[in-house]
Amino acid sequence: MNINKPSLGIVWLKRDLRLNDHEPLHSALKENRQVLLLYVFETIFAQDPHYSSRHFDFIKQSLLDLNKQLENYNTEVLISQGRVINIFEEINETYNINKLYSHQETGLDITFTRDKSVKKWCSSESISWKEFNQQGVFRRMTNRKKWLSKWTELMNKTQFSISESPNSFLPKNKIESLSKFLVTPSLETKTFPKIQVGGSTQAHRYMNSFFEKRHYNYQKHISKPDLARKSCSRLSPYLAYGNLSMRELLQRTEEEKEKGNSSRGLQAFESRLRWQAHFIQKFEMECSMEFVSVNKGYHNLAKPINKEHIEAWKKGLTGVPMVDAAMRCLAATGYLNFRMRALVVSFFVHQLWQPWQAASAHLAREFLDFEPGIHFPQLQMQAGETGINTLRIYNPVKNGLEHDPLGVFTKSWVPEIVSLPDSLVHTPWAITPFEEAMYNFYPGKNYPKPIVNLEDSRKQASDILWNKQKEPLVNQECKRILRRHTLSNRKRIQ
Repeated sequence: MNINKPSLGIVWLKRDLRLNDHEPLHSALKENRQVLLLYVFETIFAQDPHYSSRHFDFIKQSLLDLNKQLENYNTEVLISQGRVINIFEEINETYNINKLYSHQETGLDITFTRDKSVKKWCSSESISWKEFNQQGVFRRMTNRKKWLSKWTELMNKTQFSISESPNSFLPKNKIESLSKFLVTPSLETKTFPKIQVGGSTQAHRYMNSFFEKRHYNYQKHISKPDLARKSCSRLSPYLAYGNLSMRELLQRTEEEKEKGNSSRGLQAFESRLRWQAHFIQKFEMECSMEFVSVNKGYHNLAKPINKEHIEAWKKGLTGVPMVDAAMRCLAATGYLNFRMRALVVSFFVHQLWQPWQAASAHLAREFLDFEPGIHFPQLQMQAGETGINTLRIYNPVKNGLEHDPLGVFTKSWVPEIVSLPDSLVHTPWAITPFEEAMYNFYPGKNYPKPIVNLEDSRKQASDILWNKQKEPLVNQECKRILRRHTLSNRKRIQ
């Protein structure tokens, strides 16, 4: 350590782009005379197929929002790009990095590998790295016996706030001096009216409107592909990138209930909030789920890659209107309600009989709210490869008739079928020759014929997977998974 260089505490921002309820920031301000907030657009993410420009734009918008809030403290986030250790080393040329603060992250294998490198580097430089829990996900747990009580205790804690003076932050002029030695990315983003904008300001806007009015139809509309866009909270991307903490959202929900707001919609919403940490905890405890099925009995399940089918699915050209509408909607907006997410995965893994791994990166790039700890367990659950969940093969026609009977959602995203009557919206292949002339619609010409037979492909997938569940290794793994990952009240949450 060079005693001639000023000491500095660094708050390394990752999926926690906010000021409120930020324990690493709170601790850094208490323990250091000067604190720097740092965000690095890391090379590992730019090169990873799970991330896309929509994620980076959301992060940039979040950082701009953060910097606007930090104007009151005469500081800003130091934003750079490259390899994070290289950035630390560059800062260490000017300052003695005394301590590094961050939230724990349950991410991809690339972030785990990076964190091990950062830990090794901190040790070599005698830098203390303090990590804090933000999601109620706990490391080194071998089972779930104490998870719920620990999670509840964490969520009930008082939120952390900034009360220190602006002098605790490294001032803007010194941050600008540091920036001269680093690669600084442009924070300019493209505007897409149908894609949510990042930042805590937007997060609170969505949260307030949800509790003020939108939650009343939450339970009624949650499965409707068009109505869910308004009646669901739409807070998932803000939770994924930490514009809002789960603790703040849960405590706000409790406040609303105490004020007498006890609608069924709000109760249903609260019951689902715990799912976020529950699934991420699964991934934390068994991170191999990024690559292979959690149940080892499914590792030998043969699903040959069909590139033509995969491309048709990605582009929304499968000839199955509900599937195509959902995939096109996702590409344009970054959002689908839960049922539609389950449906497009089910179609991919069952009707198209493709491995869930072949859908993973594409869906991750499209979902604005991509959260690794939720993404991989959900993919495997929908694929029927956990062994402990009920096998669900979603019928796209049945779901269309039940949840979009007038074809409002489907026709808005598949305009090729707009001339068809409601009775044919979800089964355009059933059109008669007389109707073809009447509606000027010809399957295979205006719009593709289905690339698979829905009934035959459903039966094939069902037969194979039900028989698979009888295999000794699958059953053995089921018992192991139940012991390791499930709660005592499994009927309420899985």
